[in-house]
Amino acid sequence: MANPYRGEVTLVIDGAPRAMRLTLGALAELEEALGADSLVDLAARFESGRFSGRDVLAVIVAGLRGGGWEGAAADLHRAEIGGGPMAAARAAAELLARAFLPPEEAR
Repeated sequence: MANPYRGEVTLVIDGAPRAMRLTLGALAELEEALGADSLVDLAARFESGRFSGRDVLAVIVAGLRGGGWEGAAADLHRAEIGGGPMAAARAAAELLARAFLPPEEAR
């Protein structure tokens, strides 16, 4: 189960729950991967609904790595995501929210 006080979000991948969180290193990797001018710009993409599948995948990969996973984005191309693409998008948005808000506000 995810610990919101650590900024964690759970996503079920290939039937297994995975804890994700955006550590400082994961955030830096994410910013570079998406060519974002800032993380605030990236968060604004999600808040306004202007995110792409590439954005969602990059946030999920960064969150998984922050949670200790050592895979790559290519490892997720054929993975079964519990709840499908919409669940992945919600998890990505929640990860970004939890990275910047106190846990009681990011729920």
